[in-house]
Amino acid sequence: MSGHAPPDFVCLGESMVTFLPSRPGRLADVPSFARAIGGAESNVACALAAAGHRVRWVGRVGRDGFGHHLVETIGAHGVDVTAVGRDPHRPTGIYFRTADDRAADAHEVVYYRAGSAASAMSPATVPYDCVADGRVLHLTGITAALSADCLALMRELTAARPGRPLVSFDVNHRPALWRDGAAPEVLLELARGADVVFVGADEAEALWGLMDPSAIRGVLPEPAVLVVKRGGEGAVAFERCAASSPTPPLPEPGAPPPGPRASNAGGADWPAQGAEFQPPATRTPDSVTTVPAPRVDVLAPVGAGDAFAAGFLSATLRGLDMTARLRHGHLMAAAALTVPGDVAVPPRRAHADRLAALDAGAWGTLHLGPGWTGDDQEVRTP
Repeated sequence: MSGHAPPDFVCLGESMVTFLPSRPGRLADVPSFARAIGGAESNVACALAAAGHRVRWVGRVGRDGFGHHLVETIGAHGVDVTAVGRDPHRPTGIYFRTADDRAADAHEVVYYRAGSAASAMSPATVPYDCVADGRVLHLTGITAALSADCLALMRELTAARPGRPLVSFDVNHRPALWRDGAAPEVLLELARGADVVFVGADEAEALWGLMDPSAIRGVLPEPAVLVVKRGGEGAVAFERCAASSPTPPLPEPGAPPPGPRASNAGGADWPAQGAEFQPPATRTPDSVTTVPAPRVDVLAPVGAGDAFAAGFLSATLRGLDMTARLRHGHLMAAAALTVPGDVAVPPRRAHADRLAALDAGAWGTLHLGPGWTGDDQEVRTP
């Protein structure tokens, strides 16, 4: 990857062509679909690029029309796609979904991704230097569910090593992809190896029987930052080594690792792969920050989690304090919720910064609807 400025972010995972329904209802009743792209990690990559960051997406697609479409579309968002592998023997994954909320009982999603090109990602097919030269490496639990080779790659990327970039991990539990019952153990293992972890309270309940943010932190003490998302209620962040001043920006690639984890975020050591987890005897106290979500007129209830991660990570890279990071996460999520596709169109940075700087009272009355990301759009309050 020489000859170019290193990326701020590298996002690794499967992207697929998604078919969006032309109207609400069961898949059996939808007469037509519109083609789009979908994939948690590429969604984050596109949102970060739109926010002005240098971003690389690392994945694997088939040498077919859908694969060409994915690479061209993601590249058109300003994302570096030069490290994407093209597989001549395996197809690009596709999926169909209904228009309702993923958490709704009536929601349907049908994947055609078994044996996809992305499922062949492994330590042998993804060179480490393609993912390690950024300041932040963003991963999700979806990749670990695709194949044994993908899981091996995820374990390699979350393992401690000198000079490792800050590793961000979104649990992103997809029950349909886990058919062997291994999700609770595997996703906990991978999250414990990351520096920044995102998990929904609903996911934590399904995986580990926990919904209370403090209880979730209890089983995930290792990450320097843990963000528990609570849907419309907002989000809670636990941060190691609390400070009243903003977190300094992350060091540039190649800077000496700052702590015993050989990682930019610091934090406690974790056990070797396969070892039984033992909670640390002592741990630096956390600072706990809770930020409510603004009221949003939802147009399409998909992509919000990926957008939240992008907004939070962007603010982290800028050295903003925890309240601002959570607010930028909420704002980017609102941008995704008020457009029909999976990829958020973020507001201009100055616009988002103005909203993120509102006092608590004004933030609590924020009301965002379709079109709010334009600088000339009125942001409503009661």
